[in-house]
Amino acid sequence: MFEQQPQNLQLHVQQLANEALQKAEPSAWFEVLYAEAQGDTTQIPWANLAPHPYILEWLTNHQQFVRGQKALIIGCGLGDDAEALAHLGFEVTAFDISPTAIAWCQQRFPDSLVNYVVADLFAVPAQWHQAFEFVFECRNIQALPLNVRFGAISSVASFVAPGGTLLLITHVRDTEAEPSGPPWALSDSELERFESLGLQQVEKVLYRESEQFDVKQVRIEYQRS
Repeated sequence: MFEQQPQNLQLHVQQLANEALQKAEPSAWFEVLYAEAQGDTTQIPWANLAPHPYILEWLTNHQQFVRGQKALIIGCGLGDDAEALAHLGFEVTAFDISPTAIAWCQQRFPDSLVNYVVADLFAVPAQWHQAFEFVFECRNIQALPLNVRFGAISSVASFVAPGGTLLLITHVRDTEAEPSGPPWALSDSELERFESLGLQQVEKVLYRESEQFDVKQVRIEYQRS
């Protein structure tokens, strides 16, 4: 996880994020980080080269999915979560704002059935509106500052089709006060925003990842009725 990365990498990510904020381009630093890495996955804090264990746990313990359901992976990184869903029979679209990340996915999985796309969470294709039966958002919102947080949440919620599911994984905080970051963990009021946008919380699982630093992460399943 982010807090377990070498301190120099954490500081570099924070520097890139702050520079992007000063330019009013809060998500621009992702491409800078991927491009600087030059194929070295150790320079990408979240690149575990395996599907996130919390989505694997959820998929194992939940309903059998109808083959061909449309799934969307937000901020797909190096593609492991997208490939896991494709192997289960989902028709997967996976996007990232970083062209380097998307090219990296295509290089890693040259025979993939996943549709890898360069896209911006704040300027998504109109045809994606309520178009996906399953949407996966894993720690992208928390990488964005609070002044664009509600816009990001609204965009994520807009992808979920009627009857569809949003699976959210994010760090959380116990206060509404603005945290230092990145990442900027989500507050209760920010999570409640999803419900105001027509999504009902079905299940919430809390993971306490570090007692020493009081690091908490949640996996929340939402459904659009």
